[in-house]
Amino acid sequence: MGKICTALGLMSGTSLDGVDVSVIESDGDTEYSSILDRYFEYDNKLVKKILNLRDKISTSNDLNLYLNELKTLEKEITLFHVKAAKETMAISKSSVDIIGFHGQTIFHDSKKKLSKQLGDGNLLSQLTRKKVVYNFRQNDLENGGQGAPLAPIFHNVISNKINKKFNLGFPINILNIGGIANITTTVDEKDLGYIDKIYAYDIGPGNCLIDEWIRKNSKEKYDKDGLLARSGKTDKLILNQAIENFAVNSNYEKSLDIKDFDIFFAKGLTLENGASTITDFTAKLITDGINYVHNMGQSENYRWLVCGGGRKNKYLLESIKNNFKKLYLDPIEKYGMDGDFIESKAFAFLAIRSLEKMPISFPNTTRCKKSSTGGVIVENF
Repeated sequence: MGKICTALGLMSGTSLDGVDVSVIESDGDTEYSSILDRYFEYDNKLVKKILNLRDKISTSNDLNLYLNELKTLEKEITLFHVKAAKETMAISKSSVDIIGFHGQTIFHDSKKKLSKQLGDGNLLSQLTRKKVVYNFRQNDLENGGQGAPLAPIFHNVISNKINKKFNLGFPINILNIGGIANITTTVDEKDLGYIDKIYAYDIGPGNCLIDEWIRKNSKEKYDKDGLLARSGKTDKLILNQAIENFAVNSNYEKSLDIKDFDIFFAKGLTLENGASTITDFTAKLITDGINYVHNMGQSENYRWLVCGGGRKNKYLLESIKNNFKKLYLDPIEKYGMDGDFIESKAFAFLAIRSLEKMPISFPNTTRCKKSSTGGVIVENF
């Protein structure tokens, strides 16, 4: 067992609801315990600024075109994270050794080996007076990886913790429904070379299309509990056409960005019917991803632990289940974990691994050529 570190993780996802903050203790390997979780909601003005700028950036050239706007917004986002980190450290009784700072994704294109998260690690380090690890994805991209998903190594740690308590048996499957949906099949850490047996994939949209539809067609930010989708009627013709169009592009070896999808196919539908059609489209793509793992023989276990904001959308989960004869989707809370803070904990964990020069991405998780370290470490105080 290595040295136990205390790390604070900061995660702001593509759903743009705010910043999740977690403090954990870990050796970056198999030892892990949770200390504190907190959530800080973005105000509407900041959300609008991020959305407006994100909508403008569709190619890598746009990153140069809007450079000044990006720098201004990056500073504002970083200061928001500083406040969240400082407030959390003030109430945490643990002394934080390092901060894992994911930043706000504004552009991701694995083909161009480019993933841009807004977040100034140097400024965060200076104002918190802590070592900071940021820019987690670039090294993986340089090594032929997709830059995502990065949480699988942490998913494996929590799966082993869950298994010790609940004896579920391996492989334990995790479905994370954030802006994008991704899946991990985890293995027993007692197995020789276990890290190489962890498989992970981005499989399709999670909340991103549903949220976008609701935002653009109502005053709400998301479909709470999936109630709007439940009250609507899916347009089967439009749904089948959308599935057919995406099937041409589906490739589980590729990481996904919210810009790989759009809601154009639902144009002209009512709010409720659009929500229902888009939710069923999302569910079908998640279903296909789960089936892919089962068919590849990476997991014959039909029990999936669900984390991320999408686990609260009851209609979405029912729609996924309806595509199977046998599938168990358990919110990860059933096994003593808070599904809202898995990713913030993951980036705290990845910060410790980065500090210890341990790899954070692997050929079977991000498709990199060989296991890669990641994260830029700064100490600016």
